[in-house]
Amino acid sequence: MTQVILHDPSRKLSATLLNVVDALPSRSVTLRDLLTLIGEEGLLLLCAFLTLPFLIPVSIPGVSTVFGLAIILIGMGVTFNRLPWFPPFILNRPLSSDRLKDVLRRGAALVARFERFVRPRWPALSGTAGMNYFNGVALVFGGVLLMLPLGLVPFSNTLPALAILFLAMGMLERDGLCILGGYFMNVATVIYFTALAIGVLRAGEGLSALFGS
Repeated sequence: MTQVILHDPSRKLSATLLNVVDALPSRSVTLRDLLTLIGEEGLLLLCAFLTLPFLIPVSIPGVSTVFGLAIILIGMGVTFNRLPWFPPFILNRPLSSDRLKDVLRRGAALVARFERFVRPRWPALSGTAGMNYFNGVALVFGGVLLMLPLGLVPFSNTLPALAILFLAMGMLERDGLCILGGYFMNVATVIYFTALAIGVLRAGEGLSALFGS
């Protein structure tokens, strides 16, 4: 496969992502294919790429577990400033190429809408080793939220995916405001999941009271 040129600041991130989509194999896609195309030095770009299937209200079933675990491992690599290790079952799990390409193109179109607002700013949130550690932890946390088995609940994958996308783009572009948006989306996801849990508990209590009376 042809090596894709990694993110060039003179080019839009969405265009780089679409180049990766167009270079994917025709039958099936694995994370190993993505690493081959993007390169290990493009792990933050890979993080952004892995969020694209979730930028629609209901995601492809089963993808969040594999992609979420990959994002967690990448986040750990960012946190400890080393290349992450990926287990073979993550690297080699096949996904439908045609379906994934369609979803990724739609996701890249959404990225294009807000990437024009991304630019280097607020370097205190992106330019130090200490913030690099905290940003990596935030990536890991976003990956954990993405892996939760709620894929059929609207926006349950979209919210943590946005958090990961903001964090990855912010670190790529040295945009502290974008990174702050990633932290905000992580908090919004926790609030949303908490509200869902409270709703389920109250519904259960209501049913118990109804059938118990």
